[in-house]
Amino acid sequence: MFVQSEEFIAAHGGKLGDISIYGQESNYTTWRLAKMNLAIRGIEAQIAHGDTFHNDGYPDVKADYILANPPFNVSDWRGELLRGDKRWQYGVPPAGNANFAWVQHIVHHLAPTGSAGFVLANGSMSSNQSGEGEIRRNLIEADIVDCMVALPGQLFYSTQIPACLWFLARNRKNHRFRDRRGQLLFIDARKLGVMADRTHRELTDEDIARIAKTYHAWRGEKDAGEYADVPGFCKSATLDDIRKHGHVLTPGRYVGAEAAEKDDESFEEKMQRLTATLGEQRDEAAKLDAAIAANLTELGYGV
Repeated sequence: MFVQSEEFIAAHGGKLGDISIYGQESNYTTWRLAKMNLAIRGIEAQIAHGDTFHNDGYPDVKADYILANPPFNVSDWRGELLRGDKRWQYGVPPAGNANFAWVQHIVHHLAPTGSAGFVLANGSMSSNQSGEGEIRRNLIEADIVDCMVALPGQLFYSTQIPACLWFLARNRKNHRFRDRRGQLLFIDARKLGVMADRTHRELTDEDIARIAKTYHAWRGEKDAGEYADVPGFCKSATLDDIRKHGHVLTPGRYVGAEAAEKDDESFEEKMQRLTATLGEQRDEAAKLDAAIAANLTELGYGV
């Protein structure tokens, strides 16, 4: 993600070094690989080694942008040792699942006008177990959640758990884009993507562009075009809409069904056409039955 961030900046007229990179990794081998990967690309970064929850490498950092793909549904994160942690501003996350510990860790490190995008398991959008629903409600009521994207299945090599994207914004009236307070964008991308092989799906460049352009237009970015709800794909919902759904953030609840294709054929014409087709298929079936019976008789198995 750090490499892609630098490439994104370069593609949009920036230059290497326009951002300062901070990261943390608990696995020693992965940490070394990350540092090497950045070094061979000439990207300067501060990557701490250690447990993010129990030994935060950058306790005072407030970031303008945060990207993360934390492990899903971690149950052994020793959350019982952190019950009074200052990061749990919206509620104490359950010791048996770290999903909302990750969310609140990310929120804690956002600058006053910072934004974040990260991947989580689908359960984070609707779970009410062990206080998770209350934490999600508090995040929504604090007007921090900006956009939710439901992803198609089979995107990851390492897990078959369905995933979603969360986009957060600390200040949704920061004048960089339009005032989005009291609104939340839902995108249902579950039908997008193509199967790269029998078990793995990939989002095409066109799919990614469609999702991104929808979010950019809704956010009111310059030259992004006008946003419009698309049944079955995207919906701009109000805080009242979300309250009616018990603060559940599953996009499928909001985007509705795809619009049916317009059919200009009259009922009478359609029935005549379908009846004629059915008759042709019955005649063809009778011919096939006769041919099969004849072949069986020739083989000595006539009925």
